[in-house]
Amino acid sequence: MKLTEDRMYQASLDKDSSFEGIYWMAVKTTGIFCRPTCTARKPKRENVEFFLNTQEAAEKGYRPCKVCKPLEKLNETPKYIQELLNELQQNEFEKIRDADLLKRNIEPVTIRRWFLKNHGMTFQAFQREFRMNMAFKKIKNGESIMEIALDSGYESLSGFSERFKNILGVSPKNSKIQMIIDLKRIETPLGTMFACAVDKGICLLEFTDRKNMEKQFISLSKALNGEIIQGENKHFKQLEEELKEYFEGKRQTFDVPLYITGTEFQEKVWQLLREIPMGETRTYKQQSEFLGNPKAIRAVGTANGINKIAILIPCHRVIGSNGELVGYAGGIWRKQKLLELEKAILF
Repeated sequence: MKLTEDRMYQASLDKDSSFEGIYWMAVKTTGIFCRPTCTARKPKRENVEFFLNTQEAAEKGYRPCKVCKPLEKLNETPKYIQELLNELQQNEFEKIRDADLLKRNIEPVTIRRWFLKNHGMTFQAFQREFRMNMAFKKIKNGESIMEIALDSGYESLSGFSERFKNILGVSPKNSKIQMIIDLKRIETPLGTMFACAVDKGICLLEFTDRKNMEKQFISLSKALNGEIIQGENKHFKQLEEELKEYFEGKRQTFDVPLYITGTEFQEKVWQLLREIPMGETRTYKQQSEFLGNPKAIRAVGTANGINKIAILIPCHRVIGSNGELVGYAGGIWRKQKLLELEKAILF
């Protein structure tokens, strides 16, 4: 992707997130460098220069901006919040209250803002949802509802049942007919991703800032007739390990089980995507020809666009007929970085 400096400067003025990861703007008068989306006041055009990676900016003597933190992974979960999440995972029914946060020198309002921004709920609501996910699975395994209610901190079965129904949409007694879709945030070098899984496998993997992310959740919930709830899943550990190996250049294919939901045509398109070897690309036209319908270019593009499992089902390997990198909901810059990683393109 060849860019002029004027185009990069305009992108910074617009705080255009589609340029994240492509360039960094350094300010000569302050000695700092920033992301394209930095919210700090923008300098004059003559006072800036551009770099295609952070190392070059640092070697030139520029410091990372304290506002946009260009050295951090995009949307990365802060370490102190990750430690809280790990603690909840290890202690199924633990309740971390505001007083507990203050003892750790963590401001409750800071935690509240982060969870509202990244999960659409407060930390306390997140904990309740997490606990109910664990309770749901115990009930599924045949454990006593009353014992689970007491372990969860409820003094009465009625109080537990009411909260359970409010979160899961069904009473504990009827929960065996309900499906839970586990949800977790996963960190990658290209930004944080949402992962969803059921017993049969991973059913969603998307960057958290993907366009129309909420529609993806609604579509998945409807397709599986289940509730998407914060919680752990047996497939998440394998997914994280394989993604780590992939980004380190040590893995070319993925073995973690997938649970795919779509029409017959969509599933054919997605299967064809999985057959594109790492290090290669195909055009939408070639994909439609492989399907035996050369005129289905637009339908193939639409199916690619609603693929819910990024990277593992590599829709990033499909490009325009003229070689342009088009049509990637996670951002064209990520498509470029993935193809560079796979040595399918060189820029």
